[in-house]
Amino acid sequence: MSSTPASEPREPKPALIFDDPLDQQSSDDTDRGWGDRPAGDSAADLKRFLDEKPPHHI
Repeated sequence: MSSTPASEPREPKPALIFDDPLDQQSSDDTDRGWGDRPAGDSAADLKRFLDEKPPHHI
């Protein structure tokens, strides 16, 4: 059963969307989209930095 009366016409959904895709933020525009964790504990960030530092940066 439909909640709208049968006499009321429904608006058709648009088949194509002509919005500018550059107006919307993509997941690649965020740190999370690149696999980074959200900002938080600075001690954990330092530990991660030291763990992932290449050996030639000692």
